Amino acid sequence: MLCISMRPGDYFTVDHSTVVQFDRLNGERVHLMIHAPQTIPVVRGEVLERQGGERPACVRGKSPRYVRQLPWNRAKKQALAELRQVLGRMGDSEEVQVLREKLERIFPSFPERKEGEER
Repeated sequence: MLCISMRPGDYFTVDHSTVVQFDRLNGERVHLMIHAPQTIPVVRGEVLERQGGERPACVRGKSPRYVRQLPWNRAKKQALAELRQVLGRMGDSEEVQVLREKLERIFPSFPERKEGEER
């Protein structure tokens, strides 16, 4: 099976009559645009299987390399820092300790890098 890495706007053709274009990535969902002659059926796998069709032998499950990750940016980094500051001011009640532990499990804190230091 051919595996193609694509960026938004990239496309490929199949037999000169079908064009598949990567439109966008939204969370875990890829949006593809498919232009094919009306005589060529284009059916999603889940629909095919729901209608009694068999899953093609060449199709595999999620890649073992697949890791669900949260998109990260400066705003989220700042929000996380602010949340840690607020928890730091809330004392040491049992509830606050639980929140700190859960937050650390989801977003482990790393020591700040010094200038020129690599991670």
